[in-house]
Amino acid sequence: MSQLNRYEFVGSFLRPERLKEARKNYELNNITKEELTKVEDECIVELVNKLKELGYHTITDGEFRRSTWHLDFMWGFEGVEHKKTVDGNQTFDGEAAMIDDTFMTGKISCKDHPFVEHFKFVKALEDENTVAKQTIPSPGQFYAYFTGAELLDKALEIYGSEEAFGDDVVKAYNEFVQEIYHAGCRQLQFDDCVWGGMVNPELAVSLTGRKGEELEKYKQLLLDLNNKVVASAPVDLTINTHVCRGNYHSTYFSSGAYDGVADLLFGEENVDAYFLEYDDHRSGGFAPLKKVSGDKKVVLGLITTKKPDLEDKELVKRRIYEATKYIPLERLYLSPQCGFASCEIGNKLTEEQQWAKLKLVKEIAEEVWGD
Repeated sequence: MSQLNRYEFVGSFLRPERLKEARKNYELNNITKEELTKVEDECIVELVNKLKELGYHTITDGEFRRSTWHLDFMWGFEGVEHKKTVDGNQTFDGEAAMIDDTFMTGKISCKDHPFVEHFKFVKALEDENTVAKQTIPSPGQFYAYFTGAELLDKALEIYGSEEAFGDDVVKAYNEFVQEIYHAGCRQLQFDDCVWGGMVNPELAVSLTGRKGEELEKYKQLLLDLNNKVVASAPVDLTINTHVCRGNYHSTYFSSGAYDGVADLLFGEENVDAYFLEYDDHRSGGFAPLKKVSGDKKVVLGLITTKKPDLEDKELVKRRIYEATKYIPLERLYLSPQCGFASCEIGNKLTEEQQWAKLKLVKEIAEEVWGD
């Protein structure tokens, strides 16, 4: 069951209102951690049952125990701390994201990461038709977060060099991969907004503080970090990646086609499959897919999670067949372009509309591939 199915999803789902309410009450010290966990557990079981009912073969916890898709994972590392943001620290299409300020306080390591226990809960809900997937930010995403224009000085203060920090990122990720593997994980997904930022040349410079040859070396380094972790992983652990241009409350932070990153990302990153954002003009055309090397798979994110309106089924089919000009149909799959709630706030649609989107993905996939 470790192989992709023709219809997939990225990972996160809209938080039920009672889960949001429970988390708010926990933060106000109105309920205990145990009471919050009980609500999380119940909501995750309901989510998994719904996925099974719809006929999906992949299950996740919907990221229901997280505030954000990436930062909660970072908080599980020794040497990383966080605090509530005051003004919002990232602009998404003009909207300030109220997500925690996250920073290093010392050298990082990863032992007994809380996500391993989170995964065990979902693993126990597997059946003969389903496999549990774990989503985490990519090693390159972790490295880029702490070596970007704003936080590089602190990383250098702690490590002395970027190379030393990169070595510890790989070491810590290898520790996590071993832990999650021994917990039974056989499908791991690297979520990666770095490449989604790199597609925009101006944004790439402002985010990284690098340009020209220095920026190109940085891109290669990020790719190498991802590949080092993949190379050290157990051979029967499937590792895929999801590339995104930002997803916060139905907004985004980057636009640009894949052309400028295709050689590195599609040609040289050694993952099994790419989940790619392709729901609107911001992602450009399919021509860069001809750079996808070997027998790697591509999951076309043609259904948007940012808007409630259902896509036209025939139009989506036409786009799938358009992509076959550059990559064979047997290596193509279908999913929404991103999660429905990369951050706890969620996107601007209802749970009913969310499930309608997933139903549509499955219907289209069955009509195109017949399986």
